[in-house]
Amino acid sequence: MSLIVADTETAFAEEVLAASEPVVVDFWAPWCGPCRMVSPEVEALAEQYVGRVKFVKTNVDETPEVAARYGVMGIPMIGLFKDGELVRNITGARPRHAIEDDLGLKFYAPTKTAASVSDEAKPAAAPAGRPAGQY
Repeated sequence: MSLIVADTETAFAEEVLAASEPVVVDFWAPWCGPCRMVSPEVEALAEQYVGRVKFVKTNVDETPEVAARYGVMGIPMIGLFKDGELVRNITGARPRHAIEDDLGLKFYAPTKTAASVSDEAKPAAAPAGRPAGQY
């Protein structure tokens, strides 16, 4: 699984604050219905951005000091950390594309190679039995 659990202050410091890559933190609690709804969306994003963005889950009941330090007033709160600093956050359950857009994650998507761009530019093959250009 691509999600890392950081349910202590030490783990949070190691996994989030000391990370060299951008980190998305899902601040949640097991009793929170919206948190359970958004969890699969965060997990899917973690798989999509593996190797480019780290994804961490932090239980606010286990780490109240961390939650207070970052102003978590409602959950789920999903934050983007860069160089140990919280730079963006959103509160409430939302679909994967909204999380991705609101946190600016598409900036970390892989760039297209020249080969993939040239493959996209190729015309589609003619249907079987018809010469190219006659549709």
